[in-house]
Amino acid sequence: MNDKELAQKILSLVGGEDNVQACISCMTRLRLTIKDMDQVQIDELKKVDGVLGVVKADTLQVVLGPGKVTKVAEAIGQISKVKPVAEGEDTLAAVKETAKENKAANKAKHDKPLQRGLQHIANVFIPLLPGIIAAGLVNGLANVIDFQTGAAFANDWWYATIKTIGWGLFAFLPLLVAQSAAKEFKGSPVLGAIGGIYCLSLGTTAFPLANTKIVMPLTNKAYVTGVGGILTALFIGIFIAYVERWIRSWMPNILDTFFTPLLTLIVCGLIAVVFLQPLGSWLTNVIYVVMDFFYDKLSWIGGYLLSASFLPLVSVGLHQALTPIHVMLNNPNGPTKGINYLLPILMMAGGGQVGAGLALFFKSKNKRFKKIVMSSIPVAVLGVGEPLMYAVTLPLGRAFVTACLGAGFGGIAASLFHLGAISQGVSGLFGLLIMKPGQQWQFLLALLVAYLGGFIITWFFGVDEDRINEMYPE
Repeated sequence: MNDKELAQKILSLVGGEDNVQACISCMTRLRLTIKDMDQVQIDELKKVDGVLGVVKADTLQVVLGPGKVTKVAEAIGQISKVKPVAEGEDTLAAVKETAKENKAANKAKHDKPLQRGLQHIANVFIPLLPGIIAAGLVNGLANVIDFQTGAAFANDWWYATIKTIGWGLFAFLPLLVAQSAAKEFKGSPVLGAIGGIYCLSLGTTAFPLANTKIVMPLTNKAYVTGVGGILTALFIGIFIAYVERWIRSWMPNILDTFFTPLLTLIVCGLIAVVFLQPLGSWLTNVIYVVMDFFYDKLSWIGGYLLSASFLPLVSVGLHQALTPIHVMLNNPNGPTKGINYLLPILMMAGGGQVGAGLALFFKSKNKRFKKIVMSSIPVAVLGVGEPLMYAVTLPLGRAFVTACLGAGFGGIAASLFHLGAISQGVSGLFGLLIMKPGQQWQFLLALLVAYLGGFIITWFFGVDEDRINEMYPE
């Protein structure tokens, strides 16, 4: 049997080329990442002339011998869409693929209604993040310039134009949030935007509810513009989407174009100002009280708890609940004046992972595993921690726990330094770009503490060589 025939036989017995996700040729083995292992005929594969052995681990390893494995791998590349690579040639890509698979498996494991609901909430804000990030940075830089120059450029047209970007985005953000929420929940985006008007803090003559003489039912208090802010806008957008779909379900087609949007806005508008705005206001106050408890009352203990618990939240998808909170904290009209004191603490979680990864790399003797770890660390340092978490620490279990425990020490430092972010969207070393001006060195020091915490705890308690060899056989 020549090399091409052997390649064809191997492909047929592993379920065909569509069942092979990746192919890596080692010194003696062909390592195949299989999509569905049930399609693999292992006993028949062992009987194939030229196959010296088959090992079933995290990958399917077909032992062919030195020299032979290279030729068979080349033949596989010629007769199929599978493109083999030499061991170590594309390690980062392989790690990313493994991380992607583990993430998908973990997501499926924790795919509960709560996680799905939070994913919808996160989807509302994701399209808005580029503007929120840019506006936050503009506001932060403008504050620095005003402070350093004594507002010397306040009356210059170009400076006022730039500052309008930061002010305008957050002033009208409730409209954008309500619009995006209506779209995400399968309603008409423009109706959501109209509902978001109630959440604007702009008192203008064109806004009749801004009249302070108007008294609301139930409370008998004057209406306050913008009550509830971002959260109310989110609730209104979702509510409008559901009401619109309900009305459309029984509205005659001939009347749908006219009466569905009309009834939707009237019904939702009345309910919004009476019930949804007080609810949004109450929930917003609760969030700020909780944040104040962790940040001010618990101080460094709160910093440790927040940082150490963040990666577990990420692993089960609950971190998405924080998306609207980050937006609220970066709002210059909020209680924190646009400074997000929560984000730097949570960013330390990635530092704990980097430290854990370094400990695993230096202490483990498994060469294959060390290559995977070292391919994951550089991107993790820059703030992309998914390859390291889903391909290394989370599958190992114990290393994930020690990474979290170590990250908590970075959270302590971030809390004691009172680190604040003027925007969001980046992490790791890139977090330097969004720190409050003058806090860059403190941020680096806190990140170093997180590295050391993850490294030391993992070095002494997180390295299980037997588990490593089981998960990543050489």
